[in-house]
Amino acid sequence: MELMRLNKFLVDQGVCSRRAADRAITEGRVTVNGTKPELGVKVDGSETISFDGVIVGQNRSKRLYLAYHKPVGIICTSDPLAKDNIIETINYPERIFHIGRLDVASSGLILLTNDGAIVNKILRAEGKNQKEYIVRIQEDVTDDFITALRDGVLIDGYKTLPCKAVKMGPNMFAITLVEGRNRQIRKMCEALHRTVTSLKRIRVMNIKLDDIPPGKWRLLTPEEESTLLTTLNHTPA
Repeated sequence: MELMRLNKFLVDQGVCSRRAADRAITEGRVTVNGTKPELGVKVDGSETISFDGVIVGQNRSKRLYLAYHKPVGIICTSDPLAKDNIIETINYPERIFHIGRLDVASSGLILLTNDGAIVNKILRAEGKNQKEYIVRIQEDVTDDFITALRDGVLIDGYKTLPCKAVKMGPNMFAITLVEGRNRQIRKMCEALHRTVTSLKRIRVMNIKLDDIPPGKWRLLTPEEESTLLTTLNHTPA
């Protein structure tokens, strides 16, 4: 069998991110055949591997893909010590983790999964995977403002990629990005002397928020899942 690093194995099993896996291994929360391994150890998946006492990799469940309507105030972190963290809020009976983030003051669509291998495929900017938002600002949405958003805005010493932006009302616009830098839309607005009052993500690729109530989730439909995986050229392990 092909060997892989233990941290990658844990990611592929949907247990956690690679960084979190390294931290858990270092902290002794992971065992391989009953012993605590060193960082960098390789496995082939036939071993008995546990994470926080829960066996992973054997008799694993079907890959899961969830759409969740994150309310304002919920934090996109898997840290169990963080109050109002998204994982404990959803309280799904299997290990899942969120794909990307929305800041605590934002709401809308977050995808969650137990398929670790799909995360980077969705998030990387070079994949040109669209994410659509509805934004309200205090000031007027002018034609010059929309044009500036479309052309790219200098934030943190970096010019954002060209994007789609459409005026929807005197103080509201829709914007579609193919990148996801930290607080990107808020920083773009700030750079253009606008103040965001609300921000909601309504779409990730082919997955739409639609009528999912705040704080609720649903599994992707077979059609949504098939389109998503085909677009990403991804076959679940």
